[in-house]
Amino acid sequence: MIRKIVMFGDPVLRTVGAKVNAVSEEVKILARDMIETMNDADGVGLAAQQVGVALQMAVIDVSSSEDRPSEMWVGGQPVELTRYMPMILLNPVIELGKERELGTEGCLSFPKMNAEIPRSAKVRCRAQLLDGGELDFEATGLLARAVQHEVDHLNGVLFIDRMNSAAKAAFAGKLKRLQKSAR
Repeated sequence: MIRKIVMFGDPVLRTVGAKVNAVSEEVKILARDMIETMNDADGVGLAAQQVGVALQMAVIDVSSSEDRPSEMWVGGQPVELTRYMPMILLNPVIELGKERELGTEGCLSFPKMNAEIPRSAKVRCRAQLLDGGELDFEATGLLARAVQHEVDHLNGVLFIDRMNSAAKAAFAGKLKRLQKSAR
């Protein structure tokens, strides 16, 4: 089922998600709905907060992004990205690499807004999976950026918080309109 995407101004976007303690049928349904919602909106990632649920769960699928490549390693070995997409990450914990890079980001909760956001070029992520297993991987490219963006959401941090002051100033009017419409 496609869920309504929460827009900037809704307090749930600033809420730290609760830990997923058990993979219930409700959690599985939410995961399926989130993937369907993300695909319907042409997104590459979606956090539970973006569909109004303050939970440590995100979905990511960068497999169709040919213009922004990604690399992924599991156990130090390169893997075929499509084997892991879409990924459903529960309670993800990330370690950021030291090298930083600027890259264009948008967010489904901020329609028609894009900005250059600094992020780590490489990330390591450990997360629980729906089947009870754990995935420990490293990533670069769009996947690394998407993981950082979605984990931010799970912690109540938005991509506008990472914009420089000039970008924030340029979007000030649009952000005010979004906040008003969310009320």
